[in-house]
Amino acid sequence: MQISIIQAPLSWENPEANRNYFTEKLQEVPSDTLLVVLPEMFTSGFTMNPHNVAETMEGPTVHWMKTIAKDRNFAITGSVVIREEEKYYNRSLFVFPTGEVEFYDKRHRFSLAGEDKVYTRGADKKIIRYLGWNICLLICYDLRFPVFSRFNDDYDVLIYVANWPQPRINAWNALLKARAIENMSYVVGVNRIGEDENQNQYPGHSQVFDFFGNYMIEPSGKEGIFTVQLDKETMLANRNKFGFLRDRDGFTLRE
Repeated sequence: MQISIIQAPLSWENPEANRNYFTEKLQEVPSDTLLVVLPEMFTSGFTMNPHNVAETMEGPTVHWMKTIAKDRNFAITGSVVIREEEKYYNRSLFVFPTGEVEFYDKRHRFSLAGEDKVYTRGADKKIIRYLGWNICLLICYDLRFPVFSRFNDDYDVLIYVANWPQPRINAWNALLKARAIENMSYVVGVNRIGEDENQNQYPGHSQVFDFFGNYMIEPSGKEGIFTVQLDKETMLANRNKFGFLRDRDGFTLRE
């Protein structure tokens, strides 16, 4: 499966400007791409003012994603601020080429920035079934909590979308690689670039690892589209050959 990731600056709390930006960028995505990954909160930046930008699942961004997915015949994913019944969610949307939508609500809210005070916590791990692949959607701070993302015979690819700032970028680099190695899974990490309204600097470092923790896309600070081909059969053959996952510990995840 060919995946394209977009590393981009984001306009602060301006969904229309961000949609317009990504509309132009998506025209440059290779025609044989089957999945496009955008950053966390790609319509707003990492805002603690959800009332300024929140949309519903019938709002303009979901409609835009459906239109793009249908017109280009690829799936598209990234997180958006969503409002439901007066609650706000940092929600990773996965839109199929058919227009069908599935989603994952961020479980680990970033308390250092007060995310836990304004966004409702997600509960369940989400595995998307797409073109014979099992894809686990996760968001930014989830990366620091390996138990929640631990392989349980349930996925082929981990996708982390993020607004991960410069001072802690070494953790982003190290933990993405660790998740690939410990789970023998492809790992896709998509971070933004630029500066937000709170003077947080974002260095990008979007990257893709194979199931041994080898770079398939190396980190950089450049704006752009990066494309990679994932091979499920090779991954499964190596999981079976080495058998590391058969020796993993069992656990129960408590609320």
